Parts: sequence; structure tokens; C-alpha cells
Amino acid sequence: MTRRPSPPWSGMALAATGAIGLLLAGTGWWLSLAVLVLWLGSLWLVRPEPEPATVRVDTVELREEARQASIEPIGVPLVILSGERITNANRAARALLGGHILGQDARIALRHPEALRLLAMADGESLTIAGFVRARSLWQLTRRQIDGDTWLIEMADRTAEADVSRAHTDFVANASHELRTPLAAIIGYVETLAEDGPAVDKPTRQKFLQTVLREARRMEALVTDLMSLSQIEAEKHEAPIEPVDLSGLVRQVAGELAALAGKERIVMTVPADPVPLPGDRAQLEQLVRNLIDNALKYGDPGEPVIVELGDDTAAGIVLRVTDRGPGIAPQHLPHLTRRFYRADPGRSRASGGTGLGLAIVKHIVERHRGRLDIASKLGQGTTVSVNFRKVGSVS
Repeated sequence: MTRRPSPPWSGMALAATGAIGLLLAGTGWWLSLAVLVLWLGSLWLVRPEPEPATVRVDTVELREEARQASIEPIGVPLVILSGERITNANRAARALLGGHILGQDARIALRHPEALRLLAMADGESLTIAGFVRARSLWQLTRRQIDGDTWLIEMADRTAEADVSRAHTDFVANASHELRTPLAAIIGYVETLAEDGPAVDKPTRQKFLQTVLREARRMEALVTDLMSLSQIEAEKHEAPIEPVDLSGLVRQVAGELAALAGKERIVMTVPADPVPLPGDRAQLEQLVRNLIDNALKYGDPGEPVIVELGDDTAAGIVLRVTDRGPGIAPQHLPHLTRRFYRADPGRSRASGGTGLGLAIVKHIVERHRGRLDIASKLGQGTTVSVNFRKVGSVS
């Protein structure tokens, strides 16, 4: 599209004046008319030029397309604002906030009241918002200036980091509590014996000492489990490759525990032939011991604990430990492998449990690339199953 300027009135007046001057000077009228026509024509002949507005619009569109292309593949949600309007948003931002945010006012698109404070912040400033897109989520939003009134907002998901930090804090608090309880008992009884030693009769003194010994062993068991859990977690990304005969290992551990609990308490169904598994023998022994020990503690003392080991082509290697105890309520099942979680805290502590047994089992199973399942019915008992992939053979 071309444009022509508004009529050049001053030039036209000058052309008319010139033509009149030629006539007064004696030039023929036809020559004067021809000069007037040529002069006026030269004023109207303007070379076509592109519309400046069109050039401006095309430039803006190209700039926005380039910005969109530059942020689109980035995995972190990014949006670009022109003033307070969102002009660009990459794939991650559209998935987070919705595709409708393009062209929308940022105050509406960001939704969260805390996020609106970001629009008034300086270059490089950021804020952390809890519940930005969903409950219990934590996001860090940072505002960066591109040029003039154009800004980039970067959105970083800090939820996982917060969860890890919260889990670490909870773990330290729980471990401290678990250690403080027996320690307080030990200190109390020792102080009594130290202050009132001669006045304490022999039976009472013996009872105090037995309590101190029991609580000290409880602390020892807790520290041992904490160290085991720490070591297993440190090695969880390294798949073990040592060949282990799982059937022989299960018979050994179950036999040792049966000697303490009574042979009638444990019934084994274990293949006589070797069941090969690449694994860490010490950790697998701890896994089997924890499962059978739990079943003995929480099962009905008048009923046997069933230990089964199967080598199934489809399912792989399956270890099952079943007790005939009171069972576990359904709401507790998803949480049983959490550290220090107890479905029945009083009974667990009375039986000497540390609250870490199934957490250790879970991490050992994960390191051996297996699967852990816990099924229970109230009044009927509990079955813990561990599935291992069948790989290789014991040499």
C-alpha cells in the first residue's frame, strides 16, 4: 500500500505565481500553461513508500516470534511480560498455568495473591510462594528485565527440595525423640541408685539395673538400625552383583530365629534346590530377619509364622512371610515403611521395636530392584511379600 501527501498548497501557489510571471514577461500563454502543468505534476509525483506502521508491526511480530522460539524448549516455566500483559509463554509455563494465559493480564494469569507482588519488584528479585499451583507445592518466582518495559518471569519448582528438607527435619526430630526416651529412663534410674544406693533394697536395685540394661539395649538397637539405614541409602543406586542362594539364606535365618522362639513358631516352605539371586548377602539376611522377627513380635504367639519362598517363571522369585495376628487397619498400610511409623506405638515399644524395620526392608528391596507388598486383614493377620526379578544363577 502507498500513500500520497496532503495537497502541497504552498508549492501550487508558487507554480501559479511563476506562470503568471511568464505571461507578464511576454511568454505565450500555451508555454506558460505547459510550465504550470509540469510544475504542478512534479509536486504530485511522490515515490511509493512502505507504511511506517506496517514496518513497526512486522518488526514487533518478528521479535516476539524470536523470543517465543528461544524460550519454548526450556524445561523451566518461563513467561515474558510487556508491561503487565503476557506476550510469550513456553510449553512448561502453558502446561503449568494453561494455554489461555497468552495475551492475558499477568495479574489474572498468575492468580495467587503473593505472585502479584512480583510485578512491582526490581530486576533479579524473587519470592517463594507456598501453594502457588496446588496445595503443599512450593515455587520460586524470579523477575528479570529484558529491555525497557519487557520482563521475564522464571518459575522454579522447589516442592521436592522442601519435601526432602521436611523429611530430614522430621527424621532428626523422631530420632532424637526415640533416643531421648530410653536415655531419660537410664539417667533417672542411675541417679536414684547413685543417690540412694544404700537405702535401695536388693530386689529393687536389681529391677532398676534390669530396666537400665533393657533401655540401653533399646538405644543400641536403634543406633544399629540408624546406621544400617544410612548405609543402605548410600548404596541404593548400586545394584548388587554378588551371587546369593536365597533358599539357603532363608533356611539359615529362619532356623536361627526358630531356635530362639521355638521350632513350632516358624513353618517353612522353601525349595531344597538353590534359588539364585544377584544380591548383597548381608542386606538380604537383614531383610529376611526383619520380616520374620516382625511376624513373631506382632503375630499371635499361639499361631505359627509361615515363611514361603517360590521360584516362579512369571512372577520371578517370591518371598512371603505371613502371621496370624490381629492384622493392621487399612489406613496404616500405606505408611508402614516410613521411618518411625508405628500402627500400634505402645505394642511396638513394648516388644522392643525401633520403628525402622520395614523402612530398612523397603530400601533393601529397592536396591535389589524388587517390589514390596503388604496385605493385611483385621482379625486374620498380615502377609509381607517381596518379589525379585529372576536373573542369572549362582556359580
